[in-house]
Amino acid sequence: MPPITYAHLKSGVIFGDVVNDEYIYMPASELGSKVPLCVFEKGSEREDLSLDAAVQKIERLSLRPVVHPRLGKNSCE
Repeated sequence: MPPITYAHLKSGVIFGDVVNDEYIYMPASELGSKVPLCVFEKGSEREDLSLDAAVQKIERLSLRPVVHPRLGKNSCE
């Protein structure tokens, strides 16, 4: 698991692909949790992912830090 991607998710960075309407982020409510979950959004669908699964999906889909249409640049602000 790439440590930079892990650290970015833990700090609230939102990864995504604006063209395909795909976003992965860790909600602020999950910070400090022993087993944090991340959210994968595609269109109007939402799915919870483990932190490891979120990082793998970010790498596989080549997602980059983006501005979320509702949350902005950071999910923790």
